[in-house]
Amino acid sequence: MQVSKKIPFDDPQVLLGVRILYLVSNLLIAGIYLYIQSKINAKKDLTTLKYVEPPPMGSAEEPKLVTTTVHSYDLQQLRGLWKSQLMGIGMMGVMHVYFKYTNPLVIQSIIPLKGAFEGNLAKIYLFGQAAIGDLKRPWKASGGLMNLGGQNDPKADKKSIEQAEKAGSGGVKEE
Repeated sequence: MQVSKKIPFDDPQVLLGVRILYLVSNLLIAGIYLYIQSKINAKKDLTTLKYVEPPPMGSAEEPKLVTTTVHSYDLQQLRGLWKSQLMGIGMMGVMHVYFKYTNPLVIQSIIPLKGAFEGNLAKIYLFGQAAIGDLKRPWKASGGLMNLGGQNDPKADKKSIEQAEKAGSGGVKEE
């Protein structure tokens, strides 16, 4: 952030260069996501995946059992990545066009690109890492302000799945 304050955004050439950097960064992220999507569809792993999805924070609902395939789960995760990227572009568009902020363009050219390369889908489909350990599905929610100690992470252990089946809150198969 400190470096972006030293960039002379008054100069139209510099501003154009930063805008191009932001555009190239987002096109690169879109290319990564499209490549990952093609790899997911090419692999089409139909292995069954069962996990217990915790209720939303502060909700009185019961945890829900989800039965899906690795293929569907990965596509669902990729859809979430697309949504967050488009939301970031929308927010940046409002901040830059409407409020005339220019400093975030530099940061938003770097951080989402870094996130795209460090995500679980990129590790598996881009870098070829095995889906074991931290990459074993279902993935834990990424750390953040609202992720207090991982209590809202999906659970895939046998005990949690059996409890959800007995409670009758599951069996929902996502296609």
